[in-house]
Amino acid sequence: MAPRAYWKGYIRLSLVAFPVRLYAAITQTEKISLHQYDRTTGERIHYQKTNEEGEPVPDEDIVKGYEYDKENFIPVEDEDLEKLKLESKHTIDLVQFTELHDVDPIYFDRSYYVAPDGDIAAEAFLTVREALRKSKKAAIGQIVIGGKERIVSIRPCGKGLVMDTLRYAYEVREAEAYFENIPEKDKISEEQRDLAMQLIDQKTRKFDPKSFKDHYQEGLLEIIEAKMKGKKIQKTGPERKPKNVVDIVEALKKSLEQANRKPEKKKAGARSRK
Repeated sequence: MAPRAYWKGYIRLSLVAFPVRLYAAITQTEKISLHQYDRTTGERIHYQKTNEEGEPVPDEDIVKGYEYDKENFIPVEDEDLEKLKLESKHTIDLVQFTELHDVDPIYFDRSYYVAPDGDIAAEAFLTVREALRKSKKAAIGQIVIGGKERIVSIRPCGKGLVMDTLRYAYEVREAEAYFENIPEKDKISEEQRDLAMQLIDQKTRKFDPKSFKDHYQEGLLEIIEAKMKGKKIQKTGPERKPKNVVDIVEALKKSLEQANRKPEKKKAGARSRK
């Protein structure tokens, strides 16, 4: 069964417009979710909206508001918020293009796959995709999703496109305040820098997300499966904390030695662990 589109609309570039479909690129369904239960009765725990005294408050008596001073707030009614809601024109207006590396990853929020909506859109879709790929640029535009206007970046992804919603500038904290006490680069020697660069070169390879494991999720699944089968949970040993580095040059040299060592060849007939 074909996946259900999250959003349908148009991409518009100047006088060119073509229909597209958006699909959520990120999923949480593979992650194990834990809930809270009453240990004695086994009943699921639910949350109730209460006031300061802990008394339940019905939904019709709850209002949103902005606290401008301690214990003082301005109520904001649903009708007020309705006035702010932007009507979706179901159009992604591409307003500019930028180098792929110009968009700092810190601004990226959610990702969506973009596909042409029907055969009639294929030619224009492919034209934009190939132009972006050839120029190594990303398209920047705006879209209304959920009543809110978002900045988006669109770039080639395989045979299609990927659209990332971007955070606004006011949502990202300025980095300088957090780095002001870090020493300047002239505090290290050229030898230290060169050794670190050699280590980086030794460990440089193409990024493959499948080579990384979520050890927490795997461990949680093992615990659940063992409990379901009535098995005893095997405790892991204490985590070893890394030691403080005293001599950075010596530590880098030893790291390079380890990186240069070739892995031993497996003996014939030996079974590899998965």
